[in-house]
Amino acid sequence: MRIWPGRPYPLGATWNGKGVNFALYSENATKVELCLYNSPDDDKETERITLVEHTDMVWHCYLPDVRPGQVYGYRVHGPYEPEQGHRFNPNKLLLDPYAKALARTINPTDAISGYVLNSKEGDLSFSELDSGADAALGCVVDQAFSWGDDRPPNTPSHKTLIYEMHVKGFTKLNEEIPEELRGTYAGVGSEPAIRFLKELGVTAVELLPIHAKGDDRPLVERGLINYWGYNTLSFFAPEPTYAAADRPADVLMEFKSMVANLHDAGIEVILDVVYNHTSEGNQMGPTYCFRGIDNASYYRLAPDPRYYMDYTGCGNTLSMQNPRVLQLIMDSLRYWVQEMHVDGFRFDLASTLARELHEVNKLGAFFDIIHQDPVLSQVKLIAEPWDLGDGGYQVGNFPILWSEWNGKYRDCVRRFWKGDGGVASEFATRISGSSDLYEWGGRRPHASVNFITVHDGFSLNDLVSYDHKHNEANGENNRDGSDGNDSWNCGVEGPTDDPAINELRERKKRSMIATLILSQGIPLLLAGDERSHTQQGNNNTYCQDNELTWLSWKLDDRRKSLVEFTKKVIEIWHAQPSFHRRRFFHGKSIRGNEAPEVVWLAPDGKEMSEEAWHTPHVRCLGVHFNGGMVDNDEYGEPIIGDHIVILFNADHANEIPFALPELNGEIDWECLFDTAIDEKCGDLKTATEAKVDAKSVSTARAYKLRPCSMAVFTAPAKERAEATT
Repeated sequence: MRIWPGRPYPLGATWNGKGVNFALYSENATKVELCLYNSPDDDKETERITLVEHTDMVWHCYLPDVRPGQVYGYRVHGPYEPEQGHRFNPNKLLLDPYAKALARTINPTDAISGYVLNSKEGDLSFSELDSGADAALGCVVDQAFSWGDDRPPNTPSHKTLIYEMHVKGFTKLNEEIPEELRGTYAGVGSEPAIRFLKELGVTAVELLPIHAKGDDRPLVERGLINYWGYNTLSFFAPEPTYAAADRPADVLMEFKSMVANLHDAGIEVILDVVYNHTSEGNQMGPTYCFRGIDNASYYRLAPDPRYYMDYTGCGNTLSMQNPRVLQLIMDSLRYWVQEMHVDGFRFDLASTLARELHEVNKLGAFFDIIHQDPVLSQVKLIAEPWDLGDGGYQVGNFPILWSEWNGKYRDCVRRFWKGDGGVASEFATRISGSSDLYEWGGRRPHASVNFITVHDGFSLNDLVSYDHKHNEANGENNRDGSDGNDSWNCGVEGPTDDPAINELRERKKRSMIATLILSQGIPLLLAGDERSHTQQGNNNTYCQDNELTWLSWKLDDRRKSLVEFTKKVIEIWHAQPSFHRRRFFHGKSIRGNEAPEVVWLAPDGKEMSEEAWHTPHVRCLGVHFNGGMVDNDEYGEPIIGDHIVILFNADHANEIPFALPELNGEIDWECLFDTAIDEKCGDLKTATEAKVDAKSVSTARAYKLRPCSMAVFTAPAKERAEATT
């Protein structure tokens, strides 16, 4: 085989139409060998090529006789000195960090470990077992793909509504999709799946991690896997088990086709990405890739370099202090935008990425690089603004360009609808965009990604059905998962035939969905919540690849009703510009309007007093978004919003008469929905009953707001009424 010097850049295996350039970064290696395989089923390599070229700490060569489809890995030589942070072991076949596709996934045997398992010396021992038959293998690919006229939807952040889903779990049980496509990228990109997303009204899907992952051996031995995927093996290769295709190159084509199909429907694709740690775990973990290539360069090591700084709870932390690690992450992000056409990212445990030394620094190198990048600064950037280290909870502290999962919104809204007192003031702040968290730094309401439930924790159905977690299926004696859920089972733990309890649970679910959708900021809806998906009280289903996490598409009347209700609320959200404002409310009259833009109401119809805000037992309040000119569009034309009144009653026992405000000396409100009007209120035509009550306000001046319910009213603004006339 002909071997030419090649180039140190780009890193990875790059096909240029004539041959393949291989380049691998390792600062501390003494020798690097490129191993070529005829087939991913082979136990041993057919060629082992020593890379003699070494430029700027990159080992490289060019092979003019190699073509796409070539399967490969590396063996890296150097000192095995864990006390000094070095764990080189050439007996271990290693995955290229820049591999664009996997030809073979990991078989977690004893050979995968760099040390001798069960040795008295532990990780200080040296394993001579060869992992060539069990390690992951990369595959050279040709990136050519006919994107046609694919364009990113570029949905403005303030008009974005996100649906968080798992690629497999979303379509695995959907019988409208061909069986061979269920649970795959092709399934998500299929006509039935996209039709549902369009009818629901979401503007973006946020996919749980699709980067190729490693499954922890203890899970595999218990018959489980790392289902959520927060255990990254490769930052470039898509997880092959989510593909209907078998050939590595076809996996890429399938993912790209999914993105193109979603874009055709106007739906953006956001990836949940894990750049804070890898699947190699702590010092007792396996050697898949980074640990064997250059442990001391890729990872944050403790003062005793045998161990790792662990800000993630997963055993290790990538070293953001190393420019080559920053380069790896930035190259990965740009690859997914430019080559795979995704529209944004949600960064898992993002505070870890901001740790320059030990303290979290929001102006750290990672953020500086992204802000100046002409590609990445233009996509959606969402942070999970915490990690497990000291000072890691950073909600509200990320810089401009970034949105954040608002954990304070989740906690407050859960407590409010649970019926806790003393949270009315914070509840008002959270549903109006959390200006206390974001405005001080020059950010806008869309900095807040609002959620009540996500993959991690109870589903919405379980939030109103369980007081306690039930995670026995995970095999950890119910020790895993959070004990603080702010949940209430409404009187019975788990499923019940009691009609009163079931009706209350449905009402609470409708109220929380409506609160989420109509709050200022970016709503994030967990896939399945719209159909009352249950995980049977398991609040940590990270290892459950089964019907606990797969969504059912066979819906009874109750579940169909909630789906229809969710669609209608989202339709209202799209239609009313007052629900997706670009700026925070300030409670002042604007643009010549006599009335303030927002007024918070007590049940007597008057503005909430300071005393009422601080009264612990207050569980009922309303808000009036004054109609009129809400904003200007991008062409300077006025955006006219209707008058909106939302009434909230989190009291579980008492019906509260609520006086609606008068407009021009009279009351002319239409009730869009009331979450307490019977189980079929998903069909908003049943809101006729509410309209009758609303009309009676002209004499009785009080709308009957039922226990644990929420009602929304609208009236045309003067400008819109005149335009209609």
